[in-house]
Amino acid sequence: MSTSTDLSSSLQPMENSLKKINRPTLLSSVRRIVVKVGSSTLTEGVNLSVAKVSRLVEDLSQLKQKGIEVILVTSGAIAAGRGQLTELFQNANGPKFNPSGLCPIIPELQAAAAVGQIHLMNAYKQLFEQFGHLVGMILVTQDDFDHRQRYTHISDTIRTLLRFGVIPIINENDTVAVDEIKVGDNDTISAYVTNLVEADLLVVLSDQAGFYTQDPRKHSSAQLIAIIDQITDDIWSAAGEAGTDKGTGGMRTKLRAAEIVTGSGKMMVIADGSKPMIVSSLLAGESIGTLFLPAERTKPMSARQRWIAYSRPARGVLFVDDGAKSALLKGGKSLLPSGIRKTDGNFKFGDTVSCKDQKKREFARGLVNYNTSEVEQIKGKQTCQLQETIGDFYYDEVIHRDNLVLLN
Repeated sequence: MSTSTDLSSSLQPMENSLKKINRPTLLSSVRRIVVKVGSSTLTEGVNLSVAKVSRLVEDLSQLKQKGIEVILVTSGAIAAGRGQLTELFQNANGPKFNPSGLCPIIPELQAAAAVGQIHLMNAYKQLFEQFGHLVGMILVTQDDFDHRQRYTHISDTIRTLLRFGVIPIINENDTVAVDEIKVGDNDTISAYVTNLVEADLLVVLSDQAGFYTQDPRKHSSAQLIAIIDQITDDIWSAAGEAGTDKGTGGMRTKLRAAEIVTGSGKMMVIADGSKPMIVSSLLAGESIGTLFLPAERTKPMSARQRWIAYSRPARGVLFVDDGAKSALLKGGKSLLPSGIRKTDGNFKFGDTVSCKDQKKREFARGLVNYNTSEVEQIKGKQTCQLQETIGDFYYDEVIHRDNLVLLN
């Protein structure tokens, strides 16, 4: 793993090359924005902070009044519900709710979400109405993004709300979501939504000022990175290991969101949500937070390509040989069984799978025509051998080129 010193050194040439980036010019073209706000930005202790919500609403209302379309992805339902349930039962003989959240059980969290969602949305409704804006609530789970029909229905709903001048407010449906259907974090949902509605910019409001070379709460020498044009291994290392609590304030989920957004050709900013009028200041061109630049592509992704590549998790991996990789990258070909060397994961027909080379570098994603067991049987074989290997078959290709998206 790279040290913070190594990261600082590796960033120096990049920062020099990015000094010519003109933020005001880049951000002046933003006409549709997704703003994600976390629980810590909205709450005080175990209660929803009306003052903090009011500050956010005023900021977004000013953008709306300037003609910018605003979509809000919000956390805070469980946190708001905890406060309500704790207050209800703290002096009663009824069931004791666990306000600390140290060892909550799933039904308690879902109950908190059910109570808190109403409280949270009512706060937004009343505060936005003071500025003359109507809001609409959309609750989602990963299932909604996995299924193409539901995905397009969400898109249609949001676009219609925007057409009527309504501000869509989106959150994960924690009252029903379990691990199998959870997105898991609103950073990822906000990235999905940015792609879904083809927003120009995603702003992730955090409890930190941006992305640092190391955790600034632990290291006084940590440096804020103003602009990132490529999410390298060094950047991932600075965010902490996956599956641990070493991330810089949950920065791994934010980097994943940045990968999704920038990979689709859009911009993202991480900024401090506690600062007044932070989003308006960003769009005015102030050098605030960390700006992630869009990846360069030969042509823009279609809506369907964005769905395949970035709006549903990969359920498995296909490791391919150099010949197959070249055919996919340069020849515009489909992935045939003969080019597959190894599989990983447990996928079924129609799932999204990742295509990686022999050095384990991901270069494409696509919808697979066979399940894990079938690919294990046919990998490395010619198409003419499929009949004798698995009997009746319906596809020559493991992934057809029309269902394949090349990544940067």
